[in-house]
Amino acid sequence: MKKAIIIGGTSGIGQGITDVLVSNKFKVGITGIEKATIEELENSKKENFKAEYLDCINSNTSETITELVNWLGGLDILIFSAGIGNLNKDLGYKVENNANKLNVLAFTEVADWSYRFFKKQGHGHFVSVSSISGLFGSRVAPAYHAAKAYQVSYLEALSQKATKDRKSGLPIYTTDVRPGFVITPLTEGKRLFWAATKEEAGIQIYNLIKKKKNIGYVSRRWRLVAILI
Repeated sequence: MKKAIIIGGTSGIGQGITDVLVSNKFKVGITGIEKATIEELENSKKENFKAEYLDCINSNTSETITELVNWLGGLDILIFSAGIGNLNKDLGYKVENNANKLNVLAFTEVADWSYRFFKKQGHGHFVSVSSISGLFGSRVAPAYHAAKAYQVSYLEALSQKATKDRKSGLPIYTTDVRPGFVITPLTEGKRLFWAATKEEAGIQIYNLIKKKKNIGYVSRRWRLVAILI
C-alpha cells in the first residue's frame, strides 16, 4: 500500500487530491487549518486515514510531518497543496507578507524536508501545487504571483537535483502542478473561465503523479496560456 501526505488536504484542491488517493487505496495522512473539518474527518474513522491540524505559518511543520510519517510507517509521496493569496486592495505589508510566510517560507521548509527525506530513504516523489500565476506578475495580487514564481523556480531546481539523483540510481521525482482557475472557497463568487472543479483537479493531479510528470497544468488547456506567456 502506497503512503502519502497532503499538506493542505482538508479543502480546495488538496481535498480533491485527498479524495482521489483514498479511493485508490492509498494510506493517507493530511493536514489543514479547518478544525471542524479535521474533527469531522477523524470522527469518520476512515481506515488508513489520518487528519491533523497544522498552521504552516505558526506551527512546527517539520515535526508534524515526521509524526505523520511515523504513523504511516513510511512515505512514498508528499504533496504540498497549502496556499493563500489576497487581492491587493491596499491591505498593506502585513497581509502581503502573510502570503509570503506560507507560499515561500513554509513551502521551502516542506520542500527541503521532503527532498532530504526521500534522498536518505532512497526513493520518493515530491509534488507541489504552484500556479500558472507564477509565470507572470499582477498588480492585483503582487505577493501571490511573486511567491508562486519562487515556487516555480525552486521546483525547477529540485527537478534538476532529481534528474541527477536518478542517474545515480535513486528514483526520486518532483512534479510542479500549475493550476489555472479551480473552483475552491478562495475563488467562490468570482467570475472564472476554464475553471475546473476540485474533483476534476484531483483526478488530473493524480494522473500527473502516476505518470511522474515534471510539470503539469490543471486543466490541461492552461498549457496553451503558459506557451503564450
